[in-house]
Amino acid sequence: MTTRRNFMTAGAALSGLALAGLPRRAHANVMLTAVSYLPPSYADLAYGSQGFVDRVNEAEGNAVTIDYHDSARLVSADEQLPALRSGTVDLMFHTTSYITRSLPILGVLGLPGVVGSLYENPDRLRRDGPLFALIESELQKQGLTCLTLGGGIMEPEYIWSVESAPITSLDDIQGKKIRLVSFEASAALEHFGAAPVRVPSSELYIALERGTVDAAVANISTINGRSVQEQVKYAYRLPVTAFAIGAFMTTRRWDALPDDARETLIQAAEWFDEDSARAANQDWFRDKYWPEFKEGGLEVTDPTEAELAEFDAINADVRQVWLDEVGPEVGRQAIDLALGGGA
Repeated sequence: MTTRRNFMTAGAALSGLALAGLPRRAHANVMLTAVSYLPPSYADLAYGSQGFVDRVNEAEGNAVTIDYHDSARLVSADEQLPALRSGTVDLMFHTTSYITRSLPILGVLGLPGVVGSLYENPDRLRRDGPLFALIESELQKQGLTCLTLGGGIMEPEYIWSVESAPITSLDDIQGKKIRLVSFEASAALEHFGAAPVRVPSSELYIALERGTVDAAVANISTINGRSVQEQVKYAYRLPVTAFAIGAFMTTRRWDALPDDARETLIQAAEWFDEDSARAANQDWFRDKYWPEFKEGGLEVTDPTEAELAEFDAINADVRQVWLDEVGPEVGRQAIDLALGGGA
């Protein structure tokens, strides 16, 4: 039988152990539910999020543990942000292109005329830089905290075309049926006479095979992941749009975490910032996929400086639509920072 005397005696004994220097947990281990729609088969893009989770779960002290659900097993890609806001999940890894309609500040990472320079200079998106700070401050207004954006955008989305309808210049875009997903990419290529067709990546291979589309705007990860290199003959490396992969929480949930749990997550975010985009862009895309595709017969054409300048100039209105959405002062500052200007 437990009595008040027994309880007080036990409490005194525990206090005595603590005073003797024996460890005692200050609080219970924090469990976070995290999601990503990317499957492990997309090893290039999934590398960063899985590495983040592993570093948290293996961290000394076990201040926080992540229960991770990839492959859209818990919620779909479109459901991730609502689930985060409602508290159904605590942490999400998401490609920014999916959520720019809800979080328009992220659209700067996919703007035509901006992504080429931003890709070539990944340090501009590091979590300790002014562009990240600006994006973070805008997300805070919507009650969100961004832990990292991967330390850079992924290699831009280029135009991949079939042998019977080659696209190797801006002029070749005229009249072509092109698989496009984002608003920015669709608007950018419509200026050059493209007929946008929305095709999910899961159906892209068949769409090219059957002639539903002549070409696709896609990241090289999608091309490899869906074996699209078997259907296309040409890659025109015009930087149409791009995306980053970020880790997001609600500010309410972030602020409620104990200090040691936040510190563990920050350490994982710093690793993610150093290695996520770098590993995908260099170890996978540059060193593995491009050499394999070229060896398989893919013909690669890079745009001329004149073509890049024309593409940039003609798409000023696409950038203006985004500026009107986020506000001209914040938008121009974000573009300036993405292009290497001062804060």
